[in-house]
Amino acid sequence: MKSITDSELFDTLRKVFGFREFRPNQEQIVRAILENRDVFAVMPTGGGKSLCYQLPAVLLPGTCMVISPLISLMKDQVDGARANGIRAAFLNSSLDPEERDAVMQQLLSNSLDLLYVAPERFTLEAFKKMLGRVNISMAVIDEAHCISEWGHDFRPDYLSLSSLVTMFPDLPVAAFTATATHLVQQNILDKLSLRNSLIVRASFDRPNLSYDIRLKDKVDAQLVSLLKKNAGKAGIIYRTSRKSVHETAEMLKAKGFRALPYHAGLSDHDRKRNQEAFIRDEVDVIVATIAFGMGIDKSNIRFVIHADLPKSIENYYQETGRAGRDGEAAHCTLLFSPGDISKLRFFIDTMTDETERKRALDALSKVVSFASTSICRRRNLLDYFGEHYPHDNCSSCDICLGTRERVDCTREAQMLLSAIVRTEERFGATHIVDIVLGSNTRKIRDFGHDRLKTYGIGKGQSKTYWRQLVDELLAQKVIEKSEGLYPTLFLLPKAVSILKNEECIEILRVVEKTKEKEHDRTLQATETPYDQQLFELLRVLRKEIAQEQGIPPYVVFSDRSLHDMASICPRTADTMLTVTGVGEVKLQRYGRQFLHLIERYCTDHPERAA
Repeated sequence: MKSITDSELFDTLRKVFGFREFRPNQEQIVRAILENRDVFAVMPTGGGKSLCYQLPAVLLPGTCMVISPLISLMKDQVDGARANGIRAAFLNSSLDPEERDAVMQQLLSNSLDLLYVAPERFTLEAFKKMLGRVNISMAVIDEAHCISEWGHDFRPDYLSLSSLVTMFPDLPVAAFTATATHLVQQNILDKLSLRNSLIVRASFDRPNLSYDIRLKDKVDAQLVSLLKKNAGKAGIIYRTSRKSVHETAEMLKAKGFRALPYHAGLSDHDRKRNQEAFIRDEVDVIVATIAFGMGIDKSNIRFVIHADLPKSIENYYQETGRAGRDGEAAHCTLLFSPGDISKLRFFIDTMTDETERKRALDALSKVVSFASTSICRRRNLLDYFGEHYPHDNCSSCDICLGTRERVDCTREAQMLLSAIVRTEERFGATHIVDIVLGSNTRKIRDFGHDRLKTYGIGKGQSKTYWRQLVDELLAQKVIEKSEGLYPTLFLLPKAVSILKNEECIEILRVVEKTKEKEHDRTLQATETPYDQQLFELLRVLRKEIAQEQGIPPYVVFSDRSLHDMASICPRTADTMLTVTGVGEVKLQRYGRQFLHLIERYCTDHPERAA
């Protein structure tokens, strides 16, 4: 293994990648690889995993082979590497025979620093045999959680990767993932049998992300309001079903937003076209099922909205993690209704494997608890991954900013429970709510329920309030729904304690609107100050260059780089090199155009030139 000096290491970091210093954990990982050690690293999305192997790939002789399941992401990763002057290519099923042969020729002639490979290609014996003729510098497993049956995204074809350490006995093998509990981490390590490995478990905290959970009510209006606050910014809206994806995308388009749908039911052509439009900033919003996201490396996503409850904490963390990959401020909103629980339960109940079913129910229970709690969202997330958050207030979630509070609703819960008891647990939620509201329905008159003591007792609250309280009682395991076409409500043991005043029940509610506005202002204040007008001009130039070269705009420069330019207004090449993400290759390729634009802007705005 070639010996690398500190000077070579930091010169390459600066000249190729445009960074003056490493992010947390990166230097330790890079040095371990350069010392021929295996590495297993759990690092959050946006934590800079790719640099940990791309930097050694540039410094070491030979080709670094990266095995990744994200076929649609490979081209973006290769484009990004090439933009930095790295010799990179990929091999997967999207290539035609001529393109595949050209890559193979590059590989065999040792003219590649990086090669991205799909796991199914690695399983082919002919490909493994061919690797014996190639000067491989190291092997990398991306999305390493896919090898664990205990992970949230297990892939059987990943099991073959356990052979890497025997195939390359003298080379470092590095495995990376963004989401792994301690149990999943140990399972991965057992399967890979890494040697003398450096194990890094980075903080799961994403300080640039804010978390906000809101009660879902009139979801279309809520989404429109959120998108207006993020006008012109890139974002993802997650929905559970294909039907809701289409309906939401069409609704947003009708309201004038640049939005497109994405889910597995679309044709390959439509899915690819919509993804490309989003990646290239031709639309602002993608409305998607969880099929979307793993295949993109778009760094300038400024918001992620879950309009439905995610299946697990891992899913939520991974999906929100697609925002703010460039390190700039981004916002994550979950619209939560306990009524979403029954939709997910329906899918879980269809599972035939009892172990899988129990695992899915446990995951659902944890995500419901996360959405319902009055504890700091950030602390809650980190606790799940076994990490202690040391601060009392994160200052960037709805709980810590005081926009939510817990309210005692024991008396109202007793009204509902009493109505369920007095109707002998034979009726559904709609009828029970009609009773406490004192509705004059034929069904109530026919059953004589207008003569019950609980009839009309809840007129002081709205129908929406009572339906939400029913959902809350279901979520907190106070009541349950029966199976069947017409489910009825029945009491669980906890309900008896509430009726006897031995236990109370609380719900989260939104504090007055002024608090919401303070919340938004607080989040905006976390963003780095920069000249907004200049930033927009730089964005336009970036998009023009990207279209000319057929690459995503963020490959030219990230939003963070443009924010730096719009803040410090570099006028010379040397000053431009101090901008985050501007290395010598990018300066040579794009620097002149950006410097010219900034010079013109400063001439037109002399106050910026001062």
